[in-house]
Amino acid sequence: MSAAQPALLLVRDPGQAGCLIDATRRRLLELLHTPDSATGLARQLGLPRQRINYHLRELERIGLVHCVSERRKGNCTERLMQTTAQAFVISPEVLGTLGPTPGSSPDRLSAATLVGAAAETIRSVAILERQATDQGKSFATLTLDALIRFASPEARAAFAAELTDAVAHLVARYHNDDAPKGRTFRLLVGSHPIVQPPVAGKGADHV
Repeated sequence: MSAAQPALLLVRDPGQAGCLIDATRRRLLELLHTPDSATGLARQLGLPRQRINYHLRELERIGLVHCVSERRKGNCTERLMQTTAQAFVISPEVLGTLGPTPGSSPDRLSAATLVGAAAETIRSVAILERQATDQGKSFATLTLDALIRFASPEARAAFAAELTDAVAHLVARYHNDDAPKGRTFRLLVGSHPIVQPPVAGKGADHV
C-alpha cells in the first residue's frame, strides 16, 4: 500500500461507478490492492496483456488506479499499478433523485429512513476523509457497534424508548448554539436485525 493511499474513496462520478460494477475491472481493482503490472495481472486472470492494458488505461484515466513505480524488464518498461484507495464507496448521489436521502421517509422506524441516514453518513464521512487527507489532518468520529438479543418485541420497544430518552438528554446537555469555536456533529443511532447465515438446504438469507 502506498503511504499516501487513503483508506476510502467516495465515488461520485457515474463513469467511476460504472467501472466498479464491471466484472473484469472490479476484479482488477481487487488484485491491485497490491501493486502489479499488466503482465502480472494477465497471468493471474488468464487474459491477453493487451486487454489488461486497455482496462488499466481506463481505470487510470478516471482515477481509480495510478502508477506507483516503473521497472525495466528487457527492452520494455513495466508500470506497476495500484488502486488509489484501499476501499471504494459509491455515493448515493450517483443515482441523482433516485438515491436515498435523509428524511425521504417521515417514519423513523422505517427501513427507508435508516438507509437514507446511512447513505448520508457514507457521503459525508467520505468527503471529510478526502479533505483531511489532502490537508494532512484528521477529524473526529465515533463508532459504537453492539449486538443485542431481545427476548421479545416488547423488550425491543422498551429499549428503543429508553435509548431515545437517553440520547435526547445528552444532546440537551451538551449542545451549545452559542459556542463561538464550536463545531456541529451529526449523531446517527440506528438498529436493524443482523443478517442470518444461509440455512442449509434453503439457500437465501433470512431475517
